[in-house]
Amino acid sequence: MLRLLLLRHAKSAWPDGVPDIERPLAPRGIRGAKAIGAYMAEQGLLPARALVSPARRTIETWEIATGVWPVTIPPVYEHGIYEAPAERLMQIVRAEENASPLMLVGHNPGMEEFAAQLLKRDQRAKVLPKYPTGTLAVIDVPVERWADLRAGKGTLERFVTPRALGVEKDKE
Repeated sequence: MLRLLLLRHAKSAWPDGVPDIERPLAPRGIRGAKAIGAYMAEQGLLPARALVSPARRTIETWEIATGVWPVTIPPVYEHGIYEAPAERLMQIVRAEENASPLMLVGHNPGMEEFAAQLLKRDQRAKVLPKYPTGTLAVIDVPVERWADLRAGKGTLERFVTPRALGVEKDKE
């Protein structure tokens, strides 16, 4: 059994004139990344290997979340995750060695589509149609090698949102 941790980047800002790949986290995103990182540490949900999109908001999510972890896990910045559809994420994971848990830090719509694709049919509604920013999906798959990963075989162990951890929206 292998475990996949899928983390969508935390809430980002939309500053004028900033290219998409350079968008930073919003204040709520910073709070959400801290909360999900603390939750992961408390629950023993630390990855053996992490693949992170090179977008600023995913890098910031990773750095803030891991800042509260008791160990340092060096990320691998994987350009293929940025703006990747579910099929591309499947290819990236299948090409990995058998480190488990394996973590991906990426973007929607690819993350929610990939999570839904991996899950058994009766669990897909738990990640669709909404996979909020900063959310962590923990998926267990009955394979011994990532190369054997197939759609529809995974079990959603948990789906944790920043809001469920008490992170509130910014007051306007």
